[in-house]
Amino acid sequence: MVDLIVQSAVKEQLDQMNVSADFYDSLDDEVADLLADAARRAEDNDRKTVQSRDL
Repeated sequence: MVDLIVQSAVKEQLDQMNVSADFYDSLDDEVADLLADAARRAEDNDRKTVQSRDL
């Protein structure tokens, strides 16, 4: 699986929080699901371009 999440960006966004190592794997899985759903919506609407409305 491709890593979709940049750990340093997440850590910067959550600057006042500690982040466990397994959080990144779960977040990466959630983002992968979100992208797959968006791609499916675009295909269902006969588009090859994923748009913000697909989220």
